Amino acid sequence: MIVQLAAERPPPAEAQHCAALSLNITIMADSETLEFVTEHERILQEIESTDTACVGPTLRSIYDDQPNAHKRFMEKLDARIRNHDREIEKMCNFHHQGFVDAITELLKVRADAEKLMGQVTDTNRRLQEAGRDVRAQTEEVIRCRIQQRNMATTVEKLQLCLPVLEMYSKLKEQLDSKRYYAALKTMEQLEKVYIPRVSHYRFCQIMAENLPRLREEIKDISMSDLKDFLESIRKHSDKVGETAMRQAQQHRTFNSAVAKQLHIGHYSKPVYSLSRHTNTHLSNGLWSNDDTGDDEDADEEILTAQDLVDFSPVYRCLHIYSVLGDRETFENYYRKQRKKQARLVLQPQANMHETVEGYRRYFNQIVGFFVVEDHILHATRGLVTRAFTDELWNMALSKIIAVLRTHSSYCEDPDLVLELKNLIVICADTLQGYGFPVSRLFDLLFEVRDQYNETLLKKWAAVFREIFESDNYSPIPVETEEEYKLVTSRFPFHDPEIEKQDFPKKLPMSQSVPQIYTQVKEFIYASLKFSESLHRSSTEIDDMLRKSTNLLLTRTLSSCLQNLTKKPHIGLTELVQIIINTTHLEQACKYLEEFITNITNISPETVHTTRLYGLSTFKDARHAAEGEIYTKLNQKIDEFIQLADYEWSMAESDGRASGYLMDLINFLRSTFQVFTHLPGKVAQTACMSACKHLSTSLMQMLLDSELKQISMGAIQQFNLDVMQCELFASSEPVPGFQGDTLQLAFIDLRQLLDLFMVWDWSTYLADYGQPNSKYLRVNPATALALLEK
Repeated sequence: MIVQLAAERPPPAEAQHCAALSLNITIMADSETLEFVTEHERILQEIESTDTACVGPTLRSIYDDQPNAHKRFMEKLDARIRNHDREIEKMCNFHHQGFVDAITELLKVRADAEKLMGQVTDTNRRLQEAGRDVRAQTEEVIRCRIQQRNMATTVEKLQLCLPVLEMYSKLKEQLDSKRYYAALKTMEQLEKVYIPRVSHYRFCQIMAENLPRLREEIKDISMSDLKDFLESIRKHSDKVGETAMRQAQQHRTFNSAVAKQLHIGHYSKPVYSLSRHTNTHLSNGLWSNDDTGDDEDADEEILTAQDLVDFSPVYRCLHIYSVLGDRETFENYYRKQRKKQARLVLQPQANMHETVEGYRRYFNQIVGFFVVEDHILHATRGLVTRAFTDELWNMALSKIIAVLRTHSSYCEDPDLVLELKNLIVICADTLQGYGFPVSRLFDLLFEVRDQYNETLLKKWAAVFREIFESDNYSPIPVETEEEYKLVTSRFPFHDPEIEKQDFPKKLPMSQSVPQIYTQVKEFIYASLKFSESLHRSSTEIDDMLRKSTNLLLTRTLSSCLQNLTKKPHIGLTELVQIIINTTHLEQACKYLEEFITNITNISPETVHTTRLYGLSTFKDARHAAEGEIYTKLNQKIDEFIQLADYEWSMAESDGRASGYLMDLINFLRSTFQVFTHLPGKVAQTACMSACKHLSTSLMQMLLDSELKQISMGAIQQFNLDVMQCELFASSEPVPGFQGDTLQLAFIDLRQLLDLFMVWDWSTYLADYGQPNSKYLRVNPATALALLEK
């Protein structure tokens, strides 16, 4: 209270100043006029009531007023000050006694206050000392409570974050174990469920930023796995195709066995399963059941496409790209790569046509490729479509056909062409079992069959040539019954007269006849091998066999016989034997017909059945041989004629025939004795041709332009030679001529020589032109030319 009173009391100087100001204001109020009093009052009230910061404008208004107005205002202000001082003084005087009493009481209280102050200080000290421990304990409690609250908050937050961390840890484990599809599902859960709950944490933001990168890594890894898969199936296509073709071969063999048991002539359409048992290899490189094999081999399982190729990368990659919403990109990439691989698979090696292994590897790759594609088609929904596989197959089919056409044309080994045919059949059956259309492959087999027939014809042409070159062209000697049966078992020979003869004896044909017959049967067997497994009827197979056999007879064998007859070292004896051989081969054609009928069970009387052309073939060959006999016989006659050495100016003849002519007649006689085994007409024709050629040659000798003069002695000698020729003709060197038919070959010479020997010109001239003329065969020009000589 003392302090308050002290604060309310103004200092003495200020009190004096206020009193003076109040006095001055009072004096001025008395002297000023009424208008200024009101204005100055207002200004003073404004100064007293406003803030000191706003006094300036008020004071400026005083100076802006009338001149000396500020002096009056100062006076008024002094009066106001003095007035306030008086009021202050009155107030102080009024409260002075109370103030003094208050000071006195205050002095009394000061001692109590100091005592109280000491007690308060001591109490405060003791309180501070006591509260220090409490404060420490309180701070510890507060700290523990804060820690407890923080721990509860942390636990709460960790409970929110822990599933995220667990899922992320699970994601890492899935990535490490290459479970990429599950990892993508985990990422999806992280993004949609877990991370949004705690997205304000930095580690969650880092996780969220890493997830797209992880997805790209998974895409890259899965694409790398896909590339490895594509490389794997490219490497394993051989094995997959080999396995599938082996199963097809086993199933085809099984069907064939069942068909034989049920007496079914046609093959049923094969249906294959990739769970068959293994088969053993045949000599042709394909597969067949081996009944003599071990039970362990029979129970051994064939590896399927799934066993040989791990398809999980393509499944995984497909699922991954599907989850990532980029399935179309994956499908386009896969199909593009498979198209490239298809082109590589369809590209053959340059020397593929040289070995069957080259063809087998080619077909194994193709079959393996499409077996894999068929598996992908059915195991994945939409990765490849039936339209895509059909497009690939049509492209492949065109390429396969073009390749096989080109490379098969290089094959000159029929066994290799047969192997190629078998591979085509197995390939077609295998792919047909997987639903691929293979009719064009079977159509291609007809072209391959033509190529096979051509290679067979070339091979058998060499065989025939070798047989003809090694033949001795002499009848087959048979010493014992066993030898006879051996020959007749190889060739259908039946002659009752020869069978009645005692051993040893000779068969009319040479050794080449049974060899040729056997080789024709071997050719039919070889042709039949190609017809097997073509799913053709017996009628079609019969037609194929007959057509190929006709080609062998009409082209190959006929050409070999034609060339044989024209060879320089083939003489008359060989030609005669060739005619005999062709006669027996011609007779054996009916047995070849029966041989084919027994194979195909198709009767020759069936409509549209092709006939064998062996009869015409051997007839043509025999006619060619006959012509060669005539030609060579005439050539031999010409050789003897060239030895003639007539002395055209001799006076008298020697009385005996010329030596060259006697040698010629002896040659003809011995030659015609060999002709006894020839058909009668052939021997007669050859004999008549030889006599006519001899007569013509002798006539040309007389009429030779270089011969200028002939004596009658030479005419007589020439007449002796012609008489020997007539005697030869009358001796019937070849049986079957009627009367003097053979002598008529020399009638022209005889009449001409008689004309000159008798010198019967009057009769010749008188009877010229008469049908019964003695010299009807004498040409006037010929007679005149000889007369001039």
